[in-house]
Amino acid sequence: MQALLFDLDGTLVDSSKGIANSFQHTFDVLKVPEPDAKTIRSFMGPPLISSFEATLPEDLVDQAVTIYRQYYHEKGQYESTLFSHITEALTALKNEGLQLYVTTSKYEPVALQMCQDLEIATYFNGIYGSSLDRVHKADVIQYALSSNSIPRDQALIIGDTKFDLIGGQTVGIKTMAVTWGFGDLDDLLLYSPDYICHTPLEILSTLKK
Repeated sequence: MQALLFDLDGTLVDSSKGIANSFQHTFDVLKVPEPDAKTIRSFMGPPLISSFEATLPEDLVDQAVTIYRQYYHEKGQYESTLFSHITEALTALKNEGLQLYVTTSKYEPVALQMCQDLEIATYFNGIYGSSLDRVHKADVIQYALSSNSIPRDQALIIGDTKFDLIGGQTVGIKTMAVTWGFGDLDDLLLYSPDYICHTPLEILSTLKK
């Protein structure tokens, strides 16, 4: 394996508080009923626009994305913390000579800023997120692979939701499901990940088996 592609929210970073607050703020500003906590938690993983398309009239979706991103940029992203042992795991993987990347559905400038603020940006060979022409996880993964000339058979996506697994499978790379994030294990198993890890420090040992 040459390259490990990490999801950000729910895999490297516990951003649940900032994301939930950003969604709540958006619904408040639009003066529409706010979904329950379980529904909002289900928004942590899919592309932002998909979550709003599922809950709002079509004519409010673009406005909702703008409101969310502004709040998240100003406040929400600063309510995030690294999961335990992430830096130790990244250090061990780098010491093995692996190339590390971030591939997230989060808006790319925000993803870059978050990694810098949490002092993990230097671990990664590249940090890639969503943009106007990269909406879905598969788009982001493909862009990372193409930009760095990474062969598909030497790449692995590591993530906590089905969207990471679907993205990896769509592009044709190996997948690793992690259970400390936002996804439910039973749900993840439905998508037949190639590997499963329960703690960040298991990633390297699992790959070595």
